[in-house]
Amino acid sequence: MSVLFSKTVPGLLGLQNHLVMSPMTRSRATDNIPNAIMAQYYSQRATAGLIITEGTSPSPNGLGYPRIPGIFSSAQVEGWKLITDAVHANGAKIFVQIMHCGRIAHPLNLPPEARILAPSAVAAAGEMFTDAEGNKPLPLPQAMTDADIKITVAEFVQAAKNAVTAGFDGIELHGANGYLLEQFIRPNSNLRSDIYGGSIENRARFVTEVAEAVIGAIGKDKVGIRLSPFGVFNDMPLYDKMEQDYTYLAQQLNNLGLVYIHLVDHSHMGAPPVPDTIKATFRKLFNHTLILSGGYDARRSEIDLAEGKCDLIAVGRPFLANPDLVTRWKTGSELNPPDMATFYTPGSRGYTDYPVLKK
Repeated sequence: MSVLFSKTVPGLLGLQNHLVMSPMTRSRATDNIPNAIMAQYYSQRATAGLIITEGTSPSPNGLGYPRIPGIFSSAQVEGWKLITDAVHANGAKIFVQIMHCGRIAHPLNLPPEARILAPSAVAAAGEMFTDAEGNKPLPLPQAMTDADIKITVAEFVQAAKNAVTAGFDGIELHGANGYLLEQFIRPNSNLRSDIYGGSIENRARFVTEVAEAVIGAIGKDKVGIRLSPFGVFNDMPLYDKMEQDYTYLAQQLNNLGLVYIHLVDHSHMGAPPVPDTIKATFRKLFNHTLILSGGYDARRSEIDLAEGKCDLIAVGRPFLANPDLVTRWKTGSELNPPDMATFYTPGSRGYTDYPVLKK
């Protein structure tokens, strides 16, 4: 009997199956406001048990990329209501991923009043695409003051409250892939000498403070987090004590009682593999729902679920290109290949026009 396509028990979020649609930036939010075409995109894929939205900023400072959505204005909340209603109508649950880009940003992608903030004034290597002038080097961010940290925590809290107002079932804190929360965790981007820098106890403090604050605002049953131990995206190099640091983080997040941890393994796209030992450590130390993602197909998903390595499986690009992925995996049907050229371009092409199987 398939585990993947069976319903989950309430402790696992009460989903229609064990398959999660991973968060994927698609850059269709004109003026950073969710819209009708996004509602169509997500509703097409609502045969998943859980949908986690693309990275969504809690403030103007966190926008970073062109055309990504926010959840800090009334217009954005109203736009998201279109999407949550459409997804719920098709049976899935939906969490919004709250992503503050931190130093992975460019002024040309931000409103005039926004600032590029980070734990320390250390620029990330690489470039950022802008609609106005194409690729530009990533700039030097401003090191966050104590006041900036307090304000940013409050922005996450308000974003979480806005998410509930917009009809989301919960939020996912983006603590992965080199964005602000991970910038505090990693020693290459966090050079602080105060209570937020130095030891892992200090470098993890901002993450746990944000998590604790949003739990206080909307409840621990509505708060998950995404982490990328051994990830190197956005200038996050490997370092010697990484496994120890993420073991500490697993313990702290378990103590907070988050509803899930979502672990990212991008080795299928060329990143260093996440050791099985760290996945096993999270499984042992975190007593709530564990989501694994990274290059899964139906067969491997079934195996890892049956062996108890995780509770849910998250899938990205196969869902992007196959709105009816659940049916295709159930029937062993061929998959549409994703069109990488349209991942971040405006409009419906490569977004809502992927074909589905004929009934």
